[in-house]
Amino acid sequence: MRSENEMYNLLLEVAKNDDRIKAVYMNGSRTNENVPKDIFQDYDIVYVVEDTQSFIEDKDWISIFGEILYMQYPDENPNYPSDKKNSYGYLMQFADGIRIDLTVKSVSYALQHIKEDKLCKILLDKENILPEIEAATDRQYFVKKPAKEQFLAACNEFWWCTNNIAKGLWREEIPYVQDMTDYCVRPQLITMLNWKAGILTGWSVSTGKSSKYLYKWLPEEEWKMFLSTYFDGNVDHAWKSVLRMCELFENVAQFVGKNLEWEYNEKEGKAARAFLEYVHRLPKNE
Repeated sequence: MRSENEMYNLLLEVAKNDDRIKAVYMNGSRTNENVPKDIFQDYDIVYVVEDTQSFIEDKDWISIFGEILYMQYPDENPNYPSDKKNSYGYLMQFADGIRIDLTVKSVSYALQHIKEDKLCKILLDKENILPEIEAATDRQYFVKKPAKEQFLAACNEFWWCTNNIAKGLWREEIPYVQDMTDYCVRPQLITMLNWKAGILTGWSVSTGKSSKYLYKWLPEEEWKMFLSTYFDGNVDHAWKSVLRMCELFENVAQFVGKNLEWEYNEKEGKAARAFLEYVHRLPKNE
């Protein structure tokens, strides 16, 4: 696998030798000093160009970056309309393990949007066309203190949707149960855990994409319990994981409510959990 220095040299040399490219900047984890460094971090690169069309028409120009194992042209996906005239992307996985997520953006488009992502670092500006930007920071991704209404809504959504999980498990409809868990119930648990991390850190951290860094700020046993809420296709395993999820959510919601001086609806939680446990015991011939 090529080194970080080799990759930066290559990315900048390509830009320097192509008159169509006016500037280069980078986003993503490689600009974030709070992210652990490893060999699988993508290179999220933007080439600021006069015109995107010549890059789009020449599909072979990207071969200069190395042997491409496989790739994606996200702006060619019919399900996601895009503005190719101003922004066009190439997601490239190379044979040596390197991945580059490269986007060519028109000058006007880049100038309009460059400040939106605070995790941005200018690598090259051949004609001084880019504005001065602050040092890269993940501050905009910090866990944010919720409003009381958000807290209550998260609690209600969690407990209400366990009703659907209960019915799905009784019917042994695992695909439905997985979807209801992962798209309706688990997001509320993750949100609550994030709020706890925010409280513990004074709302000064980002837990990363998919909250993958939550483990840094939660007690070890709590993190292990959270991981145990993920289940396989076995109905009995799913019941155990869902009941652990309910226990964890209740504990964390009470912590968040107490620290933010809001009353957690204990009656709602106990009623929903009681129904879940009733369905768990319910014979299939009822």
